[in-house]
Amino acid sequence: MTDTAALSGLLHRVLGRVVGRAREIELVVAALAADRHVLLEGPPGTGKSTLLRAVADELGLGFEFVEGNAELTPARLVGHFDPARVLTDGYDPDVFVDGPLITAMRDGSLLYVEEINRIPEETLNVLITVMSERELHVPRLGRVAAAAGFRLVAAMNPFDAIGTARISGAVYDRVCRLSVDYQDAPDEITIVRAALPAIVASLSPDYVAKVVEVVRRTRTHADVRIGSSVRGAIDTIAVTESLRGLRGAPVDSTLGLDAALVALSGRMRLREGCTRKAEDIVNELWADVFRVTDDSEGKAHAPTGAAASR
Repeated sequence: MTDTAALSGLLHRVLGRVVGRAREIELVVAALAADRHVLLEGPPGTGKSTLLRAVADELGLGFEFVEGNAELTPARLVGHFDPARVLTDGYDPDVFVDGPLITAMRDGSLLYVEEINRIPEETLNVLITVMSERELHVPRLGRVAAAAGFRLVAAMNPFDAIGTARISGAVYDRVCRLSVDYQDAPDEITIVRAALPAIVASLSPDYVAKVVEVVRRTRTHADVRIGSSVRGAIDTIAVTESLRGLRGAPVDSTLGLDAALVALSGRMRLREGCTRKAEDIVNELWADVFRVTDDSEGKAHAPTGAAASR
């Protein structure tokens, strides 16, 4: 797909589905239009999967999804002979059960590997071979050639995320890599509004913006190695609404903080050697953003206008 007008139309359609990723969308579309493999690298919750799915959908391409983890063996990726049918029919090609890689190769589809830096090295080597040769030799099945349109699109979290491994230079040498970071605050507020339109409409815009700010500050706090994605803000707002109904109370500092503690504490990874708890940091950030002060009994109070009721 190289027609300029067609590509421009594609960009416009994808922008209607993905918030605040104009540059990234343009680069991914350009790389795919050039028949290149693509790797998106960035923190969790930055919309890597959403972007790739939207582009593939608008391009009208097939999309084979693979979840990257330590259990993704070459056999699970490539496929296997059905043991029961092998007993009766032998190693006939019709007995082979295609895995996602073979399916994508035969159909000329995109093979999307999520968290590619979590898969075993032997499985990664299979992908390297296919990217280089555009074909794969499967024992007893023979040569499988990739149809036109087949490309690998992959996403990965930073190397220091738990369970990740370094990607070899052989992979980087065969892909177009794009670094994806968190969106800016207005875009993240837009994402929260789009995810929870009815709930957000019943809350003060100031409250929603401050929840997003608390979440954003988890990413830069000195004691936090990995902070929360925008999903933390979405969950905080959702839990806020549930608590408001359960307690029959307006959204005040205590109610909002309780929602944030539930939504954010598990998403934060603290730095090694840190003696604090995630809950302590959520409390600190909430008090700072909402300007909560403690009275003589240690109770937190919200200033006028910090949160809205129904």
